[in-house]
Amino acid sequence: MGPKIHLISSISMASRLLKCLTYISLKMVRYSLDPENPTKSCKSRGSNLRVHFKNTRETAQAIKGMHIRKATKYLKDVTVKHQCVPFRRYNGGVGRCAQAKQFDWTQGRWPKKSAEFLLHMLKNAESNAELKGLDVDSLVIEHIQVNKAPKMRRRTYRAHGRINPYMSSPCHIEMILTEKEQIVPKPEEEVATKKKVSQKKLKKQKLMARE
Repeated sequence: MGPKIHLISSISMASRLLKCLTYISLKMVRYSLDPENPTKSCKSRGSNLRVHFKNTRETAQAIKGMHIRKATKYLKDVTVKHQCVPFRRYNGGVGRCAQAKQFDWTQGRWPKKSAEFLLHMLKNAESNAELKGLDVDSLVIEHIQVNKAPKMRRRTYRAHGRINPYMSSPCHIEMILTEKEQIVPKPEEEVATKKKVSQKKLKKQKLMARE
């Protein structure tokens, strides 16, 4: 009787785990936003990335709406500390930085790892765009979002035999790039300007027409 109960419980646990994994896999492939024109858009996504959520969120907000070439150059500048990332939301204890003045802000940092991860994702999105036959040089970051992933647990050993948690804060990143529509200048309409004709000239033209 005992082994049967144990077998049934293990099967039920396995089925629950399978349902949970199926739910997670279905949820992970969904994007939070659908592009307005899917044929002119490309996507890129990373899940459970081992990079800090807060730093990555601030870096992502800094490149939102940028052209792909400008964003790539900016992120490369961040890695070598030529430009900073303004910390607008998660800025507790963040020092002031002169480079943040160009963003009308005071607090800034240089999150190198976050910039490197976003560079890899931009490269992936560029490859997806080439596969779809889009013009890579006209891509703009229309949507970028960073979400918290489940924290990963480690431990650190303290004095007097204590153990404290040593957690990491991974994240999910998703981005959608769209081809920017080229604005074609509207042709100037030829406005027919009516010339003022004197009454004397009109009478002369009428006489000429009668003859």
